[in-house]
Order: sequence, then structure tokens, then C-alpha cells
Amino acid sequence: MLIDTEADRLLENTSRSFFLTLKVLPHSIRKQVGLLYLLARVADTIADSKTGRVEVLLEALEAWDRATSQNDVPMNDLSTLADLQSDPAEETLLRNVSIPLEALSSISENDLIHIRRCLGIIIGGQTLDLKRFGPANDSQGISSLNNDDELDDYAYRVAGCVGEFWTSMTLAHLVTADGPTSEQMFELGIRFGKALQMINILRDIPEDLRFGRCYIPETRLQAVGLNPDELTDPNQYEKFRIVHNDLLDITQGHLNAASRYILMLPSNQRRLRIACMLPVIIGQQTVDMLRVNNVLDRNTRIKVPRKEIKRIMRKCVIATLLPGGTRRLLMRSR
Repeated sequence: MLIDTEADRLLENTSRSFFLTLKVLPHSIRKQVGLLYLLARVADTIADSKTGRVEVLLEALEAWDRATSQNDVPMNDLSTLADLQSDPAEETLLRNVSIPLEALSSISENDLIHIRRCLGIIIGGQTLDLKRFGPANDSQGISSLNNDDELDDYAYRVAGCVGEFWTSMTLAHLVTADGPTSEQMFELGIRFGKALQMINILRDIPEDLRFGRCYIPETRLQAVGLNPDELTDPNQYEKFRIVHNDLLDITQGHLNAASRYILMLPSNQRRLRIACMLPVIIGQQTVDMLRVNNVLDRNTRIKVPRKEIKRIMRKCVIATLLPGGTRRLLMRSR
């Protein structure tokens, strides 16, 4: 059991491959990480609801922030938003937000502080996103981020802060480290989270464009003579390629930092190492595929097959059993 029977069912139906990571995690931090994911997934589902009215989504996010950041604050009914979901798992999640809310009472006070802090940053990022782009709507125009600073800030708010939280849980429950080592782990942990979010951004460009959202900085597009609307045309990829490759290089730098993070974990923390290696190696394979495919083509879906994910999991397990195996596997994956 990760959290409790009902929450675990919601997790398994909404987290897909991340559920594998949760099952591998050491018992002492499974519940905290799984619950944060579930709470953040509620916020993400709210923000992505195709209602066409941004004020409705902002009010729902604000209500979710209040309910999760304070004790005994009731949550507004989300059945109207639940009715809009095309994914049955997300519909079920919005109809059962009381389950993860109630699970918060089983978390220690110190861990609860970290969960609430991280979730608050995530909700703040989603709120900023809605104010910037408006609700997901396939009939609206396309807006973009202005520059690299906005992109980096967004990556931190929705994922880098999760790497920060993960490190807090690791240091609180599993690993002892001095001040400088802890500081380095937090820095690398933030970049770990940013790496995974950058991969999502660079993989999901056509889907984001369809809903009027372009996370590619406008300054970069202007430098190659493009505007966000032109990215809907796959024939523009040759002009876009230099921008895409530059952003993939930034992502690769973050992935390399994630590898350094993993190698800082004690070798006897096998479960923790495996849980960290799995998304890094999947992410590396995704980056490799993005470099050789036209990402602007909506018909080209970049995704590591489930069969390959299982194979990667086996490799990670074996690597942690062998002296130097973790380092070798991470180096081979690059």
C-alpha cells in the first residue's frame, strides 16, 4: 500500500508510468511523494479543464489551494468540471478529491509543511499559466512565453520544486548529509525536476499549440524568423530545428545534473536510486528521439513504449546490485 486503498486506486489510474516509480520508492517516503502527486494532479486537471472560462478555473484552483494549505477547510464541489473531462480517470479524480484531502491528516507535521509548500508553488505556477494563456481552448489564438527566464521559472514552478521536495524527503528520512552536500543535492534536485518538465514541453509542442499555448520563448522564435502560429506547420521544422536543438541541449544539461544527483545517493539506498534512474533514462531516450524526429508533426508521437520501460526497470535493478553499475548505466544512457 502506498497511501491507502482508495487513494492508491486513484494513483494507479492517473499516474501511469510514475506509479512504477512510487512502488519502487522506500516505504518511508512513498506516502508523501504519492500524495503530493495526487494533490498536484487534481490541480493540473482543474487547470486543464476545457471550460472556456478562465475565472471558473482560477476560482477552483484558489479553492483547492485553500483546502490543501489549511486544516478543516471544505473543498468546493468539482462535479461541473468533472463532467468536462474526456479521461475517465481524471473525471473520477475530480469527483473524489476528498480522498487525498483526508489522507493529509495521516502525514507528519514536518512532512506536511513540505507537501503544502511544494503544492502551493505548483498551484501558483498553474494560476500564472491560466492568467497568461487563458483556459485550454482549441479555437483561441496562440500566445507564447517571452524569454528564457519565463521558461525556466515555469519549469521550476511545475517540476523543479518537486525535485526540491523529493530532496527534502530524502534528507529527512533516508540520507544524512552535511550542509554543503545538502545544498548541492537541492540544486541538482531542482534541475532534475526541470529536466523532466523540459522534456514534456519539447515533446508536446503540437498539443500545447492546439490549445493556444506556446512554451517556446518568443525571443528564440524571432531570432530564426518564426512566430508561434507558424509552429503549427510541420514544414517549418527546418527553421525551428536550431531552436529545438538549443533547448534540448539545455534539457540535456539538466539530465546530466540529475545523473550527478543519483550518484550522490548512497549505494545502499537501492530503491531510491532505482526510482530516480527510471525517469532519467526514460527521459534520455525521449530526448534522443526528439533530436531525430519532426516534433511539429502532430502525427509523430514521441513516447518510450511501455515494453521498453519495463526493460529499463530491469536494467536499473541489476545496475544497483553491481559495484559501479549505476554509474555505468547512466553513462551508457547518455
